[in-house]
Order: sequence, then structure tokens, then C-alpha cells
Amino acid sequence: MTRQKVIITGGAGVLGAAVARAFLAAGHTVAIVDHAPTPATATGGMVHIGGVDLTDAAQAQAAFTQAKAGLGGADVLVNVAGGFRWQTVAEGDPATWDKLFAINARTCLNMCRAAITGGLADGGAIVNVGAAAAEKAGAGMGAYAASKAAVARLTESLAAELAGRIRVNAVLPLVMDTPQNRADMPDVDPKTWTATAAVADAIVFLAGRAARAINGALVPVTAPTAD
Repeated sequence: MTRQKVIITGGAGVLGAAVARAFLAAGHTVAIVDHAPTPATATGGMVHIGGVDLTDAAQAQAAFTQAKAGLGGADVLVNVAGGFRWQTVAEGDPATWDKLFAINARTCLNMCRAAITGGLADGGAIVNVGAAAAEKAGAGMGAYAASKAAVARLTESLAAELAGRIRVNAVLPLVMDTPQNRADMPDVDPKTWTATAAVADAIVFLAGRAARAINGALVPVTAPTAD
């Protein structure tokens, strides 16, 4: 197995932390970049870079440079950072559209640009976190689904742009089993949702050599899982 140097945005969140654990368990080295402050004590042997506004291109570039230096290189970028809001078009705040495009699409764009210009290794991989809702949105999902659709189109376009140099793919989760989703939807059986660990496993696969012939794919990760 080739040890990869992996940079994960949104690494302080539930999914981001699961992705970090999965890469560490597979023997790779990890740096996480997040809006949350850097913890006083580093955990798990990871590089932690906190307090970063990834909607700002300059901050994203600086964070990638710092993470790469901390790892001694960069082979993989995983864009987990993002957010969700449910609102109808008629009753919602139009500003939510700007906010979700900023935290879902612009953060992904900024870090992809930072990786490309900042020296992500040839033969490396970018894995973005999209959403199954971007393929077909339900009521109240307009702003979120549209912002994640932008991530999907960015993934496809960048895969063609970087073909032969860096592979670019995305996972499309549906509803994940997280504490927030359990609190927001107490009447839904979480056994019908996908475990964050299962989504993380799919990301590790797409980043690795076993997926070396996969480029530009939008992979649904939607099956219920108990773990």
C-alpha cells in the first residue's frame, strides 16, 4: 500500500472526522482544515489547521500550503466542508441561496484551485462531497440541491480538465446518520440512513489506487447501513 498524504476540509465535522479516521485506519497521513478553531492539543497524529474561511480564496490557498508543508506533500484533497438549510422558495430567505452556494460550492472551488496551483501531486486525487438531492430535489431543498449540483458540475468539468494528471470524483450521499439529523428528524428510523463511516469508506476507495481508472464519477452512497 502506498501511504497517501491527505488534506480534508471540514475535518472537525461529523462526516469530516469519519473520513479522517478512515484514512488514518488505512495507514495514511492526514491534515484537516476547518472553520472551527485549531484544538489546543493535536489529536490522532493529524495536522490541524483551524479558523479558516474557505469561502475566501486567499485563505484557502494559505491553508492548503500550510497543510501540505505539515504533511510533507499532498496526494489527496477531500472537500467535505459545507452546510445545509431547509426552506421553501415562497417562505424562505433569498440570502440562504447565497450562503449555501458560498459554503458548499465556493469552498469546494477555492480548495480545488488551491490544490491545482499549490502542487497536489501528479497521480493524486480530489474527492468532493456532493449530494443525492442534487440529482432530484424535494420540497424545501432548492437552495441546497442547487449548490450541490454546482459541486457535481465542477467535479465533472475538473475531471476533464485534469485528465491524466489528477483524478476528480464525488460521492453523493442521501441522508446520513448524524446526531443533528437524529435531533431534526426524531420520528424517522435512523436504520434507513447511511452511516458516515460508509460514506468515508467510499471516499477512501475513490482516493486510492483501486479506483485509478475512475475519473469524473458521481457515486451515489445511499444504501442504509447499520455501522
